[in-house]
Order: sequence, then structure tokens, then C-alpha cells
Amino acid sequence: MREPNGGFRHREQIALAAAGRTVCAHLAVRYARATEAEWRERILAGQVFLDDQTASGDEILGAGQWLVWARPPWIEPEVPLATAILYEDEDLLAVAKPSGLPTLPAGGEFLEHTLLALVRRRCPEASPMHRLGRGTSGLVLFARTIEARKPLQEAFRERRTRKVYVALCQGHPELEAFEVAAPIGEVPYGPLGTLHAACSGGRASLSRVRVLERQEDCSLVQIEILTGRPHQIRIHLAFAGHPLVGDPLYGPGGTPRPGTQALPGDPGYLLHAHLLELDHPRSRAWLTLRCQPPPPLRLTF
Repeated sequence: MREPNGGFRHREQIALAAAGRTVCAHLAVRYARATEAEWRERILAGQVFLDDQTASGDEILGAGQWLVWARPPWIEPEVPLATAILYEDEDLLAVAKPSGLPTLPAGGEFLEHTLLALVRRRCPEASPMHRLGRGTSGLVLFARTIEARKPLQEAFRERRTRKVYVALCQGHPELEAFEVAAPIGEVPYGPLGTLHAACSGGRASLSRVRVLERQEDCSLVQIEILTGRPHQIRIHLAFAGHPLVGDPLYGPGGTPRPGTQALPGDPGYLLHAHLLELDHPRSRAWLTLRCQPPPPLRLTF
């Protein structure tokens, strides 16, 4: 029998935009997976506090107040919890994330069943410098010191890194190598309200794709991303007419498949963060980190 986690205290300072709402109404907006009636039950159970006082739910919020939901322990979904150390020194820790394991707490379901929680059992000081989607496997880099964190954050923000992935996509691209520059932005999407997808008014995005192997009805490809938009590889390959094999969300054109109710974190697609290159934050030497792809994403010849 699986054990519940330790629960969590969701704490937020009320912004000016939320001032004037009741506690109950605000929580129903802030955490929309539960209805206002469900929030009323949680409030009556004594789980919600306003400025350290048990809330009734009818208080009118003011900017600057502190609102806390003391969420009781819950049983998290089962996920793969095996990781491996790829590189370690006094500043950095690179680990292999399996497909299906969230990088960070997300979606109200995952707290301790995350890569962050696993890494911090070994290195409590570690902070992730980037993230991978739940269904994406591969290399994730953590900073182990405050001194390393700032230059690494700047390197990722200023695109002074090289990130290479491998994926299995549907069909056979016409060209052996090509670029995809479809802008990516938010579009309406029923299950979430909005979703990142290809759209003309989105942010500039660029991916470079190279075919590694043409298989019977799919292709093994390498993708270097020059920008870091959410779900960029899944969107760009779908936009090019070659969605990732098994992707339940993005179809041809780089937008949600007709009729799908899939969420971005739903697994099934085959995508792996294979290589990360960047300047070491202390020595400034160019560092190359690799993570071996799983068998379905390796060359067959």
C-alpha cells in the first residue's frame, strides 16, 4: 500500500488584482480544479488561514494579506523514481530524468514524486537550472551553490548554451536537415483555458532538425533548439507535419489535435534531452554533458 506524502502549505501574498474578492471566491479562481463548493468544505475543515487566522471564507481580501491553504497529505500518482548521476562537482550536478517523472511539483498531483525531491534528498542545496516536460527523458542540470546559480541562469537566459535532443517523429521528412521557425504563443484550449501552440502572434522560435535514421513509418531525428519556448520541439515537429510518435496533444500544424482533452504533461511521446553544452560557472571552461537515450531513441543500424 502506497503511503501519502507529508502534505503542503500553499502560501501566497494577495496581489492588487485579487483584492476585493472573498477568500472562497479567490481560491476557486486560483486553484480552479476545485469548485467553490469544494473550497467551502476545505475552509470549514479548517484548512485555510488568512494572516495566520483560521478563515471563514467570507472575508474580503486586501492587497498584501497572506493566504495559506494547509493541504492535507495525499497519495501521489505512481511514477518512475530511478535516476542516475551524470556529472558532479562542487558547483554542478547533472542527473538523468526518466520519462514520466515530473521535474518540479506541478498540477496539484506531484510533490515528492518529482526529480527535484529526489535530488534534494542527496543534495538539499540543489536548484534546477531548467526543466523537462514530464514525458521527456534526459539530462537536467542543477546548481549546487549560490555562486554557480547566477551565471548559469544568465547563460540559459542569454542562450549561451547548446541543447540537443533526439526524438521519434511520424513519417519521413522530405529534407535531411531543416529549420522550423513557427512562432509559439498561447491559444485557447478548453481543458486549461489556454495552451502554448504554433500561432502567428506568438514569440519567435527556432529549431534545427536533422534526420538520423529513417525507419519503416517514422524517423529518428536530432533537434537543436535555439530558443526555449514551452513544448517547442513537440510543436515545431508537429508544425512541420511530423508530430512526435505517441504525442497525445499536438497534431499536424503544431496545434492541439481535434477533440483531444490531453494535457501537456500526459506521457506517450518519445523525446530525450541528449546533450547540454555551456561554460562552467567557475572555471569558464566549455563543458559538454551527455545522457544516453533510451533504446527506442537509439540508432538501429
